[in-house]
Amino acid sequence: MDTTDTGLPERDDAQTNTDDVVARVLAAADRRSADYALFPATAAGAAPQPAPADNADGEQLDLEERQALRRVSGLSTELEDVTEVEYRQLRLERVVLIGVHPQGGLPDAENSMRELSALAETAGAVVLDGLLQKRATPDPSTYLGSGKAIELRDRVRALGADTVVADTELAPSQRRALEDVVGVKVIDRTAVILDIFSQHAKSREGKAQVELAQLEYLLPRLRGWGDSMSRQAGGQVGGAGAGMGSRGPGETKIELDRRRIHSRMARLRKQIKDMKPAREAKRANRRRNAVPSVAIVGYTNAGKSSLLNRITRAGVLVENALFATLDATVRRYETQDGRLFTLTDTVGFVRNLPHQLVEAFRSTLEETADADVLLHVVDASHPDPAAQLTTVRNVIGEVGARGIPELVVFNKADLAGPDERLVLRGLEPDSIFVSARTGEGMEELLARLSDLLPTPQLDVDAVIPYDRGDLVAVLHERGKVLELGYEETGTRVHALVGPEERALLAPYLVASGGIAS
Repeated sequence: MDTTDTGLPERDDAQTNTDDVVARVLAAADRRSADYALFPATAAGAAPQPAPADNADGEQLDLEERQALRRVSGLSTELEDVTEVEYRQLRLERVVLIGVHPQGGLPDAENSMRELSALAETAGAVVLDGLLQKRATPDPSTYLGSGKAIELRDRVRALGADTVVADTELAPSQRRALEDVVGVKVIDRTAVILDIFSQHAKSREGKAQVELAQLEYLLPRLRGWGDSMSRQAGGQVGGAGAGMGSRGPGETKIELDRRRIHSRMARLRKQIKDMKPAREAKRANRRRNAVPSVAIVGYTNAGKSSLLNRITRAGVLVENALFATLDATVRRYETQDGRLFTLTDTVGFVRNLPHQLVEAFRSTLEETADADVLLHVVDASHPDPAAQLTTVRNVIGEVGARGIPELVVFNKADLAGPDERLVLRGLEPDSIFVSARTGEGMEELLARLSDLLPTPQLDVDAVIPYDRGDLVAVLHERGKVLELGYEETGTRVHALVGPEERALLAPYLVASGGIAS
């Protein structure tokens, strides 16, 4: 009997082992695909809106790229097998929200907590629970009262949460004291907003502005990070051995970190300042060409980018999430009578917007201050539209744009019933109801914008030779043509123009009036 070993069984066993590994990896991938979830329909406080049939939002390639990096629920970052390394993804943070409200402030506190929940989900977390305490003022030590802090600790342990988010900006001492009680990481509303901004910033200027705001927020919170190192203390403090000689590597590290942060902030401010001439050159070019500008402002997730896409087919990223777009986008459009103007999509606002962000994004918000008309977009389906209006107008006032003509537009009108519309009309009698999804009210919106845009005021009557058709085109673009006719010697034009256009037409004027009525 031939007992020669052919090696076939060994190859079969190796193949079987390989198949098992591949099957295990693919099965794990299938499970993860089944668990894959974007933010829930209520993540940003509004129902999901399917794209319109005419693809008004454009190609949305940026949205596909952003969604490809979403975190996956129910997954651990620990590897079960080395072959699964390419399938590893970040686990969603599990958070509990906390807030404090005075007597009679419960409705406003609940709206603020809903917004904080949407912010946390946008940042990449899953909200497990929320805790509100009625107090005249927050506790100076632990933000919540001592009893409520212990209740929060028990709730965190029962739910298996790993982060607590406070609906305000916590003092560094409050954050540390609350962490000592609950035993998990504690952050505040400002930290969540800064995290969202850092994820969504795309342009070089936007990234620099966000990093500057993060460093300004971090700088006063460096104290106490070296708990395992020696702490600075002067004199005979804290009993025997805690006085002289207490300075050590902890203080050295903190001072070095502070120095590095100050140096980095100085470089970032210089970078942002160096980017300013380019923006001013673009604005000067628009002013030189007498192109009016409309700035789209509003609360975050009110639908500003969707409205810009509906009007101009700009293809700006649109997502049902807070602060989906941060970088200003400028697009050109023209009125029904042919006058050119620009539409600028600006960063959205939110209640209790961190002061660091207002300062860091001041260069971007300058587009608002230089606009001829403000298109103020409000979410018609939001439970508290009055607060949205107040918040946005406060920020507009901070950047010096309060005196600019304003047109209030209630977007997402398809989600508001007759009763809601009646209440909204009471808030802003001269407002317009539109829907970027269905196209409702867009014609009225463009007509109102045309009426609000500044019009040239010099009345001219000229006969332009046929070989100077370029001047006729300039009148259509920069002026307002009232009457057009054709004579033997050229084109007869009666129009309202600016000083520069009148100078160009000087050789061909037949008669000119003064300031048009």
